[in-house]
Amino acid sequence: MQRELPDWMKQPENYSPPSDRDRFIDKSILSFLNTLSKIKQQSRHDKDLLLVSPFFKLIFTVLFIVLVSSTQNFAFLYIMLAYVIILLAVLPPAAIKSSLKGALVAALFTYLILIPSALTGNHYSITMIPVKVLESVLAVNILSFSTRWDHIIASLRRLFFPSLVIFIFDIMIKYIVLLGEYALQMLYALKLRSVGKNKEKYGSIAGVGGSLFVKSRAMSQTMYQAMECRGFDGEYKITDKFRFTVWDAAYILLNGVFVYLFYYFQHAA
Repeated sequence: MQRELPDWMKQPENYSPPSDRDRFIDKSILSFLNTLSKIKQQSRHDKDLLLVSPFFKLIFTVLFIVLVSSTQNFAFLYIMLAYVIILLAVLPPAAIKSSLKGALVAALFTYLILIPSALTGNHYSITMIPVKVLESVLAVNILSFSTRWDHIIASLRRLFFPSLVIFIFDIMIKYIVLLGEYALQMLYALKLRSVGKNKEKYGSIAGVGGSLFVKSRAMSQTMYQAMECRGFDGEYKITDKFRFTVWDAAYILLNGVFVYLFYYFQHAA
């Protein structure tokens, strides 16, 4: 016995949900993607981009920041600026773009903060401090883009940093990647399920943050149990051997020249 379809099943579906803006979700997704891509791009390097040992790069980057922050001489400051620009030119184009972008934003922000001081007659700070910020941020970015994370961690251990500090630094980087990917999956799911006008969108974002907190707590407990089962005693051990090269000697000599120039310009002033 054949039955005819009901009339409501024969009607065409003309459902058109009202349009809504997902700009906040899209910006959140792009922000997570940008952060994760920078970390993964840096971790893809099989070797360091510069020939100098990561141990000396870390030490003399700190020395560079100390000298630049302490100087009161414009000539020394611009010599160091020329040096950091030469180092920046060795990096790949993508690393140069990212390094310059972050450094210029920090210098511009510092310049804007110092405008009221310049209006009262203190022109020295507004011409000196933004340049110092620019050079310091560039030096840190060059170290970050030219050195692998595990080599930086090994260098910290060679400098006798506490194992707890190194452990926090190491796990923090890995957790940023893992939780960032988990947050991306939830944001994609939220975007796909947002059909039509959704007035509770910001409440959903708060739910994503709560889920991230619960996920991070569960991951921390799992990691603790795994490390306890594997016999981790809290000490970081360095497996690779330290090799002193000609490039390290040249780098030490170059930074010795910078220290000499720093004292020379300080006494000349």
